[in-house]
Amino acid sequence: MTEIPKEEFVLKCTSACAGCSSSLSLRYVLKAAGPESVLVVPACCTSVIQGIYPRTAVNIPVYNIAFAAAAACASGMSASYQKKGSKMNVIVYAGDGGTVDIGLQALSGAFERETNFLYICYDNEAYGNTGMQRSGSTPLGAITTTTPGGKVHSKKDIDRIVEAHNPPYMATACSSYPLDLFQKVKKALSIEGSKFIHLLSPCPPGWRYPTEKSIEVGKLAVKTGAWILWEREHGALRISGPSRAAMKKPAPLEEYLKVQGRFRNITPAQVQELQRAIDRTRERISCEVRSPCP
Repeated sequence: MTEIPKEEFVLKCTSACAGCSSSLSLRYVLKAAGPESVLVVPACCTSVIQGIYPRTAVNIPVYNIAFAAAAACASGMSASYQKKGSKMNVIVYAGDGGTVDIGLQALSGAFERETNFLYICYDNEAYGNTGMQRSGSTPLGAITTTTPGGKVHSKKDIDRIVEAHNPPYMATACSSYPLDLFQKVKKALSIEGSKFIHLLSPCPPGWRYPTEKSIEVGKLAVKTGAWILWEREHGALRISGPSRAAMKKPAPLEEYLKVQGRFRNITPAQVQELQRAIDRTRERISCEVRSPCP
């Protein structure tokens, strides 16, 4: 952790919920990015966390934009800075609702145009800012305010959707592993073009666990293989250190599910389907690492 700068760009007294892992992650994202950066934030928890001007908690420029327009706004910013010869880092920091669902068309367009920016989706697997309604990123069996009996559909695979655009760099990260996140943001910002980081952000009120358990829950996601940490640079896939052991011998999935109240109604059949999906993803990633495409 000694390589992480001490300078803070997310100041104390944010408006975040207790135990918010997304605000913790943003702290390390901005430490990696530095002061020559601008955040584009669509409607999401972060637009509340930052606070009200002039007493905002984020110590760099922030542009709040409509739910669907973050990637489009960032495209214009990137083009403007490039024309001026500026080296500003343009970073979208958006929730899963504004990425997987409402903002997907703008995201796809920006990546197709090879916009020079970093798009970070912090994924708390629901529409957290408006009461934890289900999103396309909500996992099977999870309780939300619009799926009170548990969601009956599987989570949308946004990583494979983004991968289809052939970006030069994309990765997964988790708030429980800040050094891994810091290093991936640094690498992403060193590469020209469209970059994507998919960040798991456990949410105490939405996932229904005690506020002090956010780091533990994130680590359980990685240790059980429910969330695999990897990075893909110019097509070459590498598994990140914290996930290497889990790829060989994951902890039981039930250890991750049982600490979250949102899974209290999950059925044995749904647990098995979640496990099968995890196993398929793990095998696909392992296969690609062993036998990379030319």
